[in-house]
Amino acid sequence: MHRAILRVSGGRLGLRRPRPGKWGSLRLTTVGRLSGQERQVILAYFEDGSDLVLLSMNGWHEGHPAWWLNLREAPEATVELGGSGRAVRARAAEGQERARLWDRWRTFDKDLDAYASLRSTEAVVVVLEPRPVV
Repeated sequence: MHRAILRVSGGRLGLRRPRPGKWGSLRLTTVGRLSGQERQVILAYFEDGSDLVLLSMNGWHEGHPAWWLNLREAPEATVELGGSGRAVRARAAEGQERARLWDRWRTFDKDLDAYASLRSTEAVVVVLEPRPVV
């Protein structure tokens, strides 16, 4: 649905910045690990300083989504944030950072832990750090 809104509006609608108590939506462009082709997906995120934070969920089904598998192979990507773009490098949050960011996700979804418990695969908390464009 988000893709259709973006396409029909010429990119003017469908992406939004986060607001207090509400996550934002961005368009992530990765390189396919098998195809080598650009792949785009629209994802929920919030900001943590200059970083963008995502959850690698697959509709709360088992396994990791293709976009995360692509980023593990080639962590450099780009994002569109409703009017602006940014070059990023992805990494998985670990330890205390992961716990802190997971806790922040709870402010957007009170049922986060219940959904996560439906899976045996732990959702990765993905941090997109800004990178300079060369």
